[in-house]
Amino acid sequence: MYNYNLSISLWTSKSFKPNPKSTKLLDEETIANLLINFIEDVLNYSPNKNASLHKQSKIDSVTNLKDVFNFSFLTLTFVICIYEAPADLRSACLITLKNQLSCPRSREVSKLLTRLIGSNREEQWMRSINLAITNWIVELQAANQTLRTPSPLFSYERSTFGLWKVQLYCPVIAMETENSSSPLSDERLLFSLNYHQVEGVIQLNYQVMIREKWIEVIVNTDNVRYSTMIFSPQNLSLHGSRTAQYDFFHQILRKSTQ
Repeated sequence: MYNYNLSISLWTSKSFKPNPKSTKLLDEETIANLLINFIEDVLNYSPNKNASLHKQSKIDSVTNLKDVFNFSFLTLTFVICIYEAPADLRSACLITLKNQLSCPRSREVSKLLTRLIGSNREEQWMRSINLAITNWIVELQAANQTLRTPSPLFSYERSTFGLWKVQLYCPVIAMETENSSSPLSDERLLFSLNYHQVEGVIQLNYQVMIREKWIEVIVNTDNVRYSTMIFSPQNLSLHGSRTAQYDFFHQILRKSTQ
């Protein structure tokens, strides 16, 4: 029998000192430091690690800071749960967290977060999440289970005057096959394809003209860009050593050296 009263530490924040003069448990300075801590720890799960996120003045002036703070903590909890939580406990937790991350409110807050961290760290952020989701799906497939991933988790749109932009991120393993002449039998190739992420940008120029009795909208395609990024193999074993997908990974490596 399991002792559910036994606490298991999955994550610890950096040390911080609350302001003794503040009447609040967490003052603005502490909240900003914790937010940076959440973001950096999610970025640390990325296959390609960049420089740390330094505190900037725009963090203090970001709109809906509370929502960004909660969304960052929710994302960190989701990633840590995939890699660190005991297998018999994490399934229900992950489904709940996935639903929270894919709801319309979280989708809107994710736009605020990407503006805060910048385009380079946005890519790193999405690669961290999608690598975790890829590992989760591989583990479920090994247990003959399926997971339908929600597309709002991987894409968002922005609109400025005269321009619509759609940013797309999706792990290849989560994409549905439209048409396949024959199943893929090469395990090494299958593993490589599974550990890719599709990244895309669609930009549309538009013009709105007010006519006497109607509104005319003219839309032109500015550019469409797609690329695939492979999750670096040496980083796949840095986290989540308890999960079954790494047994599969080592089997593939052994076969590739035979």
